[in-house]
Amino acid sequence: MTPPNQPPAINFILSFLLVGLAWGLTTPFIRRAARTHRPPPHPVLASDAVQQSRWKRRVYPAVLSVLDLLRNPRYAVPLVLNLTGSVWFFLLIGKAELSLTVPIVNTVAFLFTVVGEWWVEGKVISRDTMAGMVLSVGGIALCVHSKNVS
Repeated sequence: MTPPNQPPAINFILSFLLVGLAWGLTTPFIRRAARTHRPPPHPVLASDAVQQSRWKRRVYPAVLSVLDLLRNPRYAVPLVLNLTGSVWFFLLIGKAELSLTVPIVNTVAFLFTVVGEWWVEGKVISRDTMAGMVLSVGGIALCVHSKNVS
């Protein structure tokens, strides 16, 4: 029986799945966009003011690279979804059992990352990876069972 202020278990299950989906499935899309991104040249980097300053020569290219990536919808959209998953996670750990939430969400994220890599990059899911997925789910099942028994 759930305590009076505790949401039903289905809410937690859906929350775990949504956070894992937001973290895991977006990762291959973010990586693909970052790998294939070719930023335009920035004339400011060739200016004398930048070239004469050691600090500016190091910081400006990094800042411009980040800004270029964030302007790219192929990168920005999955990143926003991924970060939304982080917000959901922090809301979730305020209500759910922390010792279960962290391993469950990370395992679900791992499972969705493997599926995402298969979908986005065409990676073959090896027998070892499949065994790791099954063992991860089995370990989570044991943790949930032991929490419910005690």
